[in-house]
Amino acid sequence: MAIRTSFQREVTILDSINEGVFTVDSDWRITAFNRAAERITGVTRDEAIGSPCCDVFRANICEKDCALRRTTDSGKPIVNATAYIINQQGRRIPIRIATAILKDDDGNIVGGVETFQDLTQVERLQKELQARYTFEDIVGRSQAMMQLFEILPQIAESSSTVLIEGPSGTGKELFARAIHNLSPRRKKPFVAVNCAALPDALLESELFGHKAGAFTDAKRDKPGRFALADGGTIFLDEIGDISPAMQVRLLRVLQERLVEPLGGVKPIPVDVRVIAATNRDMAERVRSGEFREDLYYRIRVVHLELPGLEKRREDIPLLIDHLVAKFNQLQGFSGKNIAGVSDQVLARLMEHDYPGNVRELENIIEQAFVLCRGGMIELIPLPPELRPTSGRGVRDGQPLSLEALEKLFITETLQRRSGNRKLAAEDLGINVSTLYRKIRTLGIDTPEVDGRGRRC
Repeated sequence: MAIRTSFQREVTILDSINEGVFTVDSDWRITAFNRAAERITGVTRDEAIGSPCCDVFRANICEKDCALRRTTDSGKPIVNATAYIINQQGRRIPIRIATAILKDDDGNIVGGVETFQDLTQVERLQKELQARYTFEDIVGRSQAMMQLFEILPQIAESSSTVLIEGPSGTGKELFARAIHNLSPRRKKPFVAVNCAALPDALLESELFGHKAGAFTDAKRDKPGRFALADGGTIFLDEIGDISPAMQVRLLRVLQERLVEPLGGVKPIPVDVRVIAATNRDMAERVRSGEFREDLYYRIRVVHLELPGLEKRREDIPLLIDHLVAKFNQLQGFSGKNIAGVSDQVLARLMEHDYPGNVRELENIIEQAFVLCRGGMIELIPLPPELRPTSGRGVRDGQPLSLEALEKLFITETLQRRSGNRKLAAEDLGINVSTLYRKIRTLGIDTPEVDGRGRRC
């Protein structure tokens, strides 16, 4: 009677848990199966108990990388591994797994236990969040990015020349492609040229083309990139690095919309929208005489300035989710399915300065994805310079907690906005009331004035 009561108590406890739980014996047959496991898999407890776990728990990792078998072989529990199962209705369900071994009173292994959480709702919410804060292939939720998203369709509708300025790695070509894809020219070519990658002679031929015999080895006519982009858009990347001579030729093309191939005698009309980009301070280059003022104002009809990642840190978690999803899709053949990054990794990535901006973050996530052995990216796969030792973001040799990092982040934003709560809340992407609550609960020391000249 006591044994039956104890068994019923254990069943009641397991059934009260929202996560699926099952146990197996040494022959890998299921010995317990809770109500949540029934709901997630679509298999009843009576059908499951006594059956081989691989027949019931049909996961993509069962045959080659069974988490429970790895635990019994190594003696080490697994936490936050990710996989997916196929339920009784044939639907694919993403799950997060944790495993542990079961021992008898003498310490002998007699089986194992596995818990699993249905991530369908989490996955759906992540997709909704990404859709809400994704514009073409550009991801962001910060105030600066949302303002850019708002004006891009208006810019795309016109045919005006656009100059995009921003540090390296901020996604200038992505913005140029977004403008083209939203424009009436989207069915025509988008042609990109890196102006800094070629010397003058080659760049001139590349942009304007050449006629047969124009120079040694010019055995046949070759159309230039302007001609290839006719009707569409040409993207001139790193335009701030072109020589004075090339600036003169480009100015003429922009003024007259005519290109003359090397060795040619007849100009060719082109209908091309020009989008230029640079990581240089163009106004300073004009002042120093390194860039022609008349060309500068020709390309700067519409001006976009892209912020560096250190100025929109609130976008980092969203970018991380986007990049992890991207690499899960690109490297799906490897059998990996990474759920995301640990809290320690997120804290470390949030406080990094990113001289290479989004491109640097993408490289960091790709390396960590390749080296990651579990379902969650931890600190070890990060590049050495990102493994915390001392300094900002580190306390007693350990990375800051998310709460401490949040406090630091809010404090820096308030200081940057001179105490203005409304502007700080906009930068942080939260309501002003939420900001006031966080100031109180986190014990944040606020500036003496609120940004409007009033004392707090």
